[in-house]
Amino acid sequence: MALPLPLLMTTPTPTPLPNQQEILVNWSPQESRVAVIEHGAVQELHVERTLERGLVGNVYMGKVVRVLPGMQSAFIDVGLDRAAFLHVADLIGNITSRHADSDAGTAESPAAAAAARPIEKQLFEGQSLMVQVLKDAIGTKGARLTGQISIAGRLLVFLPQDNHIGVSQKIPHRQRDELRERLQSLNAGLAGGFILRTNAEDASDAELLEDIGYLRKTWARIKEAGLRQPPASLMHRDLDLLQRVLRDVVAESTQSIRIDSREQFGKLCDFAAEFMPGMLRKIAHYAGERPIFDLFNVDEELARALGRRVELKSGGYLIIDQTEALTTVDVNTGGFVGARNFDDTIFRTNLEAAQTIARQLRLRNLGGIVIVDFIDMIKETHQAQVLAEFQKQLARDRIKTSVNGFSALGLLEMTRKRTRESLAHQLCEPCAACAGKGVVKTTRSVSYDILREILREARQFNPREFRVIASPRVIEFFLDEESHQLATLSEFIGKPISLQAESAMAQEQYDIVLI
Repeated sequence: MALPLPLLMTTPTPTPLPNQQEILVNWSPQESRVAVIEHGAVQELHVERTLERGLVGNVYMGKVVRVLPGMQSAFIDVGLDRAAFLHVADLIGNITSRHADSDAGTAESPAAAAAARPIEKQLFEGQSLMVQVLKDAIGTKGARLTGQISIAGRLLVFLPQDNHIGVSQKIPHRQRDELRERLQSLNAGLAGGFILRTNAEDASDAELLEDIGYLRKTWARIKEAGLRQPPASLMHRDLDLLQRVLRDVVAESTQSIRIDSREQFGKLCDFAAEFMPGMLRKIAHYAGERPIFDLFNVDEELARALGRRVELKSGGYLIIDQTEALTTVDVNTGGFVGARNFDDTIFRTNLEAAQTIARQLRLRNLGGIVIVDFIDMIKETHQAQVLAEFQKQLARDRIKTSVNGFSALGLLEMTRKRTRESLAHQLCEPCAACAGKGVVKTTRSVSYDILREILREARQFNPREFRVIASPRVIEFFLDEESHQLATLSEFIGKPISLQAESAMAQEQYDIVLI
C-alpha cells in the first residue's frame, strides 16, 4: 500500500533548535541548491547544475585507448570530452583504502596477488571494461576511474565484485563484530560484499534486507545494460543532488527538508516512500512568499563563501586562498584588542578561527592539502587547546579529514578528501582582467609600458601620428600626472601622440595605432 504524502506546507516552520538540522532546497530547471543549517547557521552548501552535473558514482562501459606501463595507468574512453584516468590499484580495487568510512578489514589474497601484476599484463588497447567514476574531472585533469564497482544505498555500500564485509569506522568498536556477523548471515550464500555505513548502526534486519534487495536489483540492471550497450556508453547514473542529500545528509537530528518546488517535492516523496519511508514525514513543500533561502540569509552566506576574507566575531579575520595544489588559511587578529594581554588576544583569536575554519572547509567544499597559519602562540598549552578545538570541529565533517598537527614552522597541516569541485570552482571563473592572478598592473605601470612601446615603434616605423587607445583610468592618468612625460616623448620622436579612452578595455589593455 502506498504511503500517504506529507501535507503541503504553506507557511515557514519554526526556526530549528540549536542542536537540530534544517535542510532547505531551492530548485529551478537549470540548477538545484541545498543548504544545510545547523546551530542556526549555514554549515554546508551544495550546488548542482543540470548541464554540469557531476559524474562520481556513474558506471560506464569503457574502452582502453592507451596503456602507460611507466605510470602503471591507462586512459579510458567513456564518452566524455577527455579520456578518463585509471591506475592499476583502482583496476583491482582496494576496498579498505577506497571506502574512507570502512574499517581496516582483511584484504582478500586474490586481489592482493592481482595488484602485483603490471597493468600492461591486464589491459590492452581497444579492450572494453566496466568502470566507475571515482573523481570528477578537476581543472585540466580528466575523471579518475575504478574497475571495482560499488553501489551506495541508504545503509550499505554493495561491492558486487568482492566478498569483503566492512563496517564504518564511526561505529563503536564493540558493535562492529556484531554488525558484521549479522550482515554475513543475511548475505549467506550470495556473491558480493558490503560496507555498513554509519547510519546502519541501529538498523533492523528488515531494513538491511530491504537495502540489500535494492542494491542487488540495481546491480542486475547494470549488468544487463553492459550486455547491450556499446563501449563508451553510460550504464548507470548516480542519484541526483536531492536524492543524495536525502540518502547521505538527512539524520535523526534533521527537523525537516523543505523544498520550494512542488514537482521536486513529489519526486523526492516518491523516492523516500520506496527507499526511506521513515524520512517521508520530514519532507515538506515550502510555498511561502519569501524565497526559501532568505529564511536563513543563505544567499548572503554564499556570497561571503566566495570571498577571500572571512570576518571573525572578535574582530579578527581569515584570508583564504585556493590554488590548484593546496588551500592556505591565514589568521589575523585585525582589530581585536579585548583580552587583557597580547597572548590571550592571540589565543582567543586562534580559538575562534579554529571553529570558523572547520565550518568554511565544509561550506566552501575545500579539499586536498590545507595549510593553516595560525597566529604564533608562545604557550604550548594554548597551541594544544587550539588543535583540540580544531579537531573537535572537524569531527562534525561528513568528509574524511586528517590533521597532521603543527609543523616546525608553526603551520598546521591537514588534508580533506576531495571528490568534487570546490564551491568557488563551481560558481566562478578566472577574472578576464587579471587572468586569475588576483592583481592588475597599476595605471602608472601601464602608462610606462605604453611610453616604452611608442618609443620602440617610432624606431621601426614613420607614421604621421601615434594614437593611444586605453582604459579611461590610464588615459586620465596620462592627461593628469604623466602629461609632461607624454609631451617630452612626442617632442623626442618628432610625432604627435593623441589619446583615446575605450571603456570596454581592462586596465592592462591598450592599443597603439599608427596613423
